Amino acid sequence: MWLVRAEISAKVFAMSNSEPILSQFFTKEELAAELGRNMRTLDRWEALGIGPPRTIIGRTVLYRRTSTQRWLAAQENHGCGNAAAVEGSSNRELQGSL
Repeated sequence: MWLVRAEISAKVFAMSNSEPILSQFFTKEELAAELGRNMRTLDRWEALGIGPPRTIIGRTVLYRRTSTQRWLAAQENHGCGNAAAVEGSSNRELQGSL
Protein backbone atom coordinates (compact mmCIF):
# COMPACT_ATOMS: atom_id res chain seq x y z
CA MET A 1 0.00 0.00 0.00
CA TRP A 2 2.80 2.40 0.89
CA LEU A 3 4.56 1.68 -2.42
CA VAL A 4 1.44 2.61 -4.41
CA ARG A 5 1.11 5.90 -2.53
CA ALA A 6 4.79 6.65 -3.08
CA GLU A 7 4.43 6.03 -6.83
CA ILE A 8 1.35 8.28 -7.03
CA SER A 9 3.10 10.94 -4.98
CA ALA A 10 6.13 10.78 -7.29
CA LYS A 11 3.90 11.15 -10.37
CA VAL A 12 2.06 14.13 -8.88
CA PHE A 13 5.39 15.76 -7.99
CA ALA A 14 6.72 15.19 -11.52
CA MET A 15 3.55 16.65 -13.05
CA SER A 16 3.68 19.72 -10.83
CA ASN A 17 7.24 20.50 -11.99
CA SER A 18 6.47 20.07 -15.68
CA GLU A 19 5.27 22.70 -18.11
CA PRO A 20 1.71 23.91 -17.40
CA ILE A 21 -0.83 22.28 -19.71
CA LEU A 22 -2.13 25.63 -21.02
CA SER A 23 1.29 27.12 -21.72
CA GLN A 24 0.89 26.22 -25.40
CA PHE A 25 -2.18 28.46 -25.72
CA PHE A 26 -2.89 32.18 -26.07
CA THR A 27 -5.89 33.69 -24.34
CA LYS A 28 -8.05 35.94 -26.50
CA GLU A 29 -6.51 38.96 -24.78
CA GLU A 30 -2.95 37.73 -25.39
CA LEU A 31 -3.58 36.96 -29.06
CA ALA A 32 -5.29 40.30 -29.66
CA ALA A 33 -2.32 42.09 -28.11
CA GLU A 34 0.16 39.97 -30.07
CA LEU A 35 -1.59 40.77 -33.37
CA GLY A 36 -2.24 44.40 -32.45
CA ARG A 37 -5.99 43.91 -32.88
CA ASN A 38 -9.05 44.36 -30.72
CA MET A 39 -10.60 41.28 -29.08
CA ARG A 40 -13.83 42.06 -30.94
CA THR A 41 -11.90 41.71 -34.20
CA LEU A 42 -11.07 38.12 -33.22
CA ASP A 43 -14.77 37.54 -32.53
CA ARG A 44 -15.69 39.00 -35.93
CA TRP A 45 -13.10 36.83 -37.70
CA GLU A 46 -14.57 33.77 -35.97
CA ALA A 47 -18.10 34.72 -37.04
CA LEU A 48 -16.90 35.14 -40.63
CA GLY A 49 -14.95 31.87 -40.50
CA ILE A 50 -11.64 33.56 -41.34
CA GLY A 51 -9.89 33.63 -37.96
CA PRO A 52 -7.39 31.27 -36.39
CA PRO A 53 -8.73 28.00 -34.96
CA ARG A 54 -9.79 28.26 -31.36
CA THR A 55 -10.63 26.06 -28.41
CA ILE A 56 -13.43 26.92 -26.02
CA ILE A 57 -13.40 25.65 -22.44
CA GLY A 58 -16.50 26.88 -20.67
CA ARG A 59 -16.49 30.60 -21.40
CA THR A 60 -12.75 30.78 -21.98
CA VAL A 61 -11.49 31.07 -25.56
CA LEU A 62 -7.98 29.75 -26.19
CA TYR A 63 -5.81 29.72 -29.31
CA ARG A 64 -3.12 27.06 -29.69
CA ARG A 65 0.17 28.79 -30.50
CA THR A 66 1.18 26.35 -33.26
CA SER A 67 -2.26 26.52 -34.92
CA THR A 68 -2.15 30.31 -34.77
CA GLN A 69 1.31 30.32 -36.38
CA ARG A 70 0.05 28.06 -39.19
CA TRP A 71 -3.01 30.28 -39.71
CA LEU A 72 -0.80 33.36 -39.79
CA ALA A 73 1.54 31.75 -42.35
CA ALA A 74 -1.49 30.90 -44.51
CA GLN A 75 -2.41 34.61 -44.57
CA GLU A 76 0.77 35.51 -46.47
CA ASN A 77 0.27 37.26 -49.77
CA HIS A 78 3.22 37.08 -52.13
CA GLY A 79 1.79 39.71 -54.48
CA CYS A 80 1.73 37.20 -57.33
CA GLY A 81 -1.17 37.25 -59.79
CA ASN A 82 -1.12 33.45 -60.03
CA ALA A 83 -3.15 32.24 -57.04
CA ALA A 84 -2.27 28.58 -57.69
CA ALA A 85 1.46 29.36 -57.58
CA VAL A 86 1.04 31.28 -54.34
CA GLU A 87 -1.00 28.50 -52.76
CA GLY A 88 1.55 25.87 -53.78
CA SER A 89 4.52 27.84 -52.47
CA SER A 90 2.76 28.63 -49.19
CA ASN A 91 1.94 24.95 -48.67
CA ARG A 92 5.55 23.93 -49.41
CA GLU A 93 6.88 26.58 -47.01
CA LEU A 94 4.44 25.50 -44.31
CA GLN A 95 5.26 21.82 -44.72
CA GLY A 96 8.96 22.59 -44.57
CA SER A 97 8.55 24.42 -41.26
CA LEU A 98 6.66 21.60 -39.53
